[in-house]
Amino acid sequence: MADVAGGTLTALLNAISAVAGLGTAAMGLVDSSKAIMGGPSNFGFGHIKRAVTPFINGAGTAFTATQIEHTLKANWLNGVATADQKAKAKSLIHLGLAPGTAETLAKAAGVDAAKLTSLATKLATGAEASQDEINVLGQFDAVVSAVLDDAYERGDQIYRNACKLLSMAVSTVLAVVAGWAIAGGADYFTTSKFPIALIVGLGATPLAPVAKDLASALQTAANAVGTVKRKAGS
Repeated sequence: MADVAGGTLTALLNAISAVAGLGTAAMGLVDSSKAIMGGPSNFGFGHIKRAVTPFINGAGTAFTATQIEHTLKANWLNGVATADQKAKAKSLIHLGLAPGTAETLAKAAGVDAAKLTSLATKLATGAEASQDEINVLGQFDAVVSAVLDDAYERGDQIYRNACKLLSMAVSTVLAVVAGWAIAGGADYFTTSKFPIALIVGLGATPLAPVAKDLASALQTAANAVGTVKRKAGS
């Protein structure tokens, strides 16, 4: 009986390792697709673009809105640290603050347009800003920071979820194709082997990150049960 149980456990652990290996391979294929125009790395940036557009339209420097967008996208595609990306975006927005753009930026942030315009004018001429104008700048910074936090966090969530879904799709296709190659025959899709392959493919991606811990937990549980049985029988 112990040998049967041991054989079953070994088979189960081998199955977990095999399914996890499929999930890891699928995630690797999805990750390697980033070499083709960014691949899945493009997911999520649309949310960032929509968030920053009101703050970079009519940028007050020689660096145009399109150039700013390209810079932010390059950082996003290359996986630059999120904190650094937010800091770069905020710096580029600040560079666009000028007397001619202050009103637009004030409306985008919901702060006093007259005071922000006055501040931008004083910054351009080197005049000393009043405390009220400095307070408005602080409010503007707080709003921009909040907008960027929301944009990058939601963008990252969209990216991660999209990668997981793509990996699940890839692992499912691989499992179905492998099942067909092993089982063969035109009736493969009408047998029980086809839904089993679907289940294996769908479960491979979520199982891959926890496969080692799950296998260790099962092994520990089996050892504990075996120890209790031996003590009970002695």
